Amino acid sequence: MKKQIVALGLAVALAASATFTGCGIVKVVKIGEEGKYTGEVEFNAGDDVAAIWESSALPELNEKAMDLKEFLTQSNGDFTALAEEHGKYSMGTSGELSYVVKGTGAVEEVNTESQAGYMKIKLDDYNGTEEVKIQIGPVYRGSSIRDSLSFLKFGDYTNQEDWAAVSQSINQVVAETVVEPADPSSLEGKSVSFVGAFTVSTGSTEVLITPVVLESN
Repeated sequence: MKKQIVALGLAVALAASATFTGCGIVKVVKIGEEGKYTGEVEFNAGDDVAAIWESSALPELNEKAMDLKEFLTQSNGDFTALAEEHGKYSMGTSGELSYVVKGTGAVEEVNTESQAGYMKIKLDDYNGTEEVKIQIGPVYRGSSIRDSLSFLKFGDYTNQEDWAAVSQSINQVVAETVVEPADPSSLEGKSVSFVGAFTVSTGSTEVLITPVVLESN
């Protein structure tokens, strides 16, 4: 009986050894290169945005931008009225509603005292009561640019943190390549042209634009 137990134990040990060693080949993977074998690559929002900004984001935004003066006239105070034709919801048919707009106007005020700085714009040939502002940072509110792009979808990202990081990276690109070169502090009293996106704020007629183009005329 004892011989049978010993033999059985030896057989189990040999089977276990064969399971773990296989053909005797062990692959050592360097730290940081796991993605080559698992297919999972560490997420980097900055790389994602850099890859699409010039080639995809700017062309789409410039093409779909609606003249802001026409938008305000047609919407007549109801910013949801043009959602089907010109807007985009962040979650497909629900969520936050954003529009891409363009226009020209005079800079009436430059606010650099607030962290969420802005320029107040008087649109050319428009006398409506809506307040039009262009964000100049350093803090940028909202995710209107990300939410306006057709090829960026929440479902393509692993989690909410990665999705939020994309918007933060876009706003960083805006700060470095759009706002800083325009030198907002020098623009008060001057005419500017802009392209950008804004998110509808319920119960408000403020248009707070995150710019992707900002140029002095």
